[in-house]
Amino acid sequence: MDSFEFKAADGFVLQGRLYGDPTQCQSALLIVSAMGVPQRFYGDFAEWLAGQGHVVMSFDYRGIGASRPSQLKHSLKGFDTDIDTWAKQDTSAALAWLDARVSKDTPIHWLGHSLGGQIFGMVPNRERVASIVTIGVGTGYWLRQAPLVRSYVWWLWYVVAPLSMKLFGYFPGRRLKKIGDLPLGVMQQWRRACLDRDYLVGQAGEETRADYAAVRTPILSLSFTDDEYMSARNTADMHAFYASAPREMRRIAPQDIGAKRIGHFGFFRERFADSLWPQVSRWLTPATAR
Repeated sequence: MDSFEFKAADGFVLQGRLYGDPTQCQSALLIVSAMGVPQRFYGDFAEWLAGQGHVVMSFDYRGIGASRPSQLKHSLKGFDTDIDTWAKQDTSAALAWLDARVSKDTPIHWLGHSLGGQIFGMVPNRERVASIVTIGVGTGYWLRQAPLVRSYVWWLWYVVAPLSMKLFGYFPGRRLKKIGDLPLGVMQQWRRACLDRDYLVGQAGEETRADYAAVRTPILSLSFTDDEYMSARNTADMHAFYASAPREMRRIAPQDIGAKRIGHFGFFRERFADSLWPQVSRWLTPATAR
């Protein structure tokens, strides 16, 4: 694994990691993270996939993980960014960086965890992507979330988030033990989206809705019956925005693979290297012929 810096179009310096050799790979994969999740969380999975002959890149959105400026270590107050910037600047730059380091006939695939699968239609250079894998992806619309989360998440959106953002100037998730620290603009946009039936797409307007509907990139969706955040309805609603894309929807119960629990984050745990991870590698291999 090699760590490196790269720049978004607006000059912001981002941090990435590369697993495998881009000059000797059957395909490339960009891992696009969940909300507030640092790229190091995906390290075991990335190393495993690189061992299967793929080159894998991960990165941190600005303000998250290694892309959080050192002077903002203790507070993100005053740090200006939002989800649109993460998609149109940061993720776009990551995709362009990877594209520049593999041959033009090397397929590049996209693996989006949660938010990482929600923003694909917002990324301007998404045409370079040969196929998409979504992990635990659905809308964040709170009234259609899993029952347990729905019973208390209203408290986050109507009380905790507004008050904490007003008091701190950002969302102090580490202090509150919820999600992780998020820049003010990110949390404001995410809150609005989670209160909207059509989530980020509904907030963005008809042009963005049309962008999602125009995506024709094949999608493999892996979702889990015990996901504490995403219900089956959330998952179906999000993927329905990709109306023109071929979609293979797999909803997996822990007992299907002899596990007690998978949840929203479990897929990336090393204990699933023999059961869940090969579903991704098998999807990528035939996709190289597309």
